[in-house]
Amino acid sequence: MTYDFSDCLLLNTVMAARAMTRRYDAQLQRFGVSVVQFSVLMVLRQGREEPVSHMAERIAMDRTTLIRNLELLTRKGLVSSAPAAKGNGRIFKLTAEGKSLAEELVPHWQAAQTEVRKLLDPPQSEHLLSALRALTAG
Repeated sequence: MTYDFSDCLLLNTVMAARAMTRRYDAQLQRFGVSVVQFSVLMVLRQGREEPVSHMAERIAMDRTTLIRNLELLTRKGLVSSAPAAKGNGRIFKLTAEGKSLAEELVPHWQAAQTEVRKLLDPPQSEHLLSALRALTAG
């Protein structure tokens, strides 16, 4: 029996994610950070000083993936770490260089946002964002 997977939610989501990642990567690659590292920088930019497990949960990222990227950003001099006030965890913060780069990246992220949003009508864009949030929360 053959199946038509053209309406598969998973397949279409993965394909769309790859297409979006390529667009964002095109804007960010000259700065030497991946899309994942960009998202980590933006989370750290908020200055919450939270444990890695909370950060990972908040951005729906596997804890080990987050730690690996935090360590890469630390080696690049963009992030520093210190022992957590409680327990044996670490708290990560942007360095001065990391803060500067994060600010420099924002307009390039905005350009990628604009490029992707132009592919959709405004109601489609808002509906997509709402649907993605619902899927992430569920």
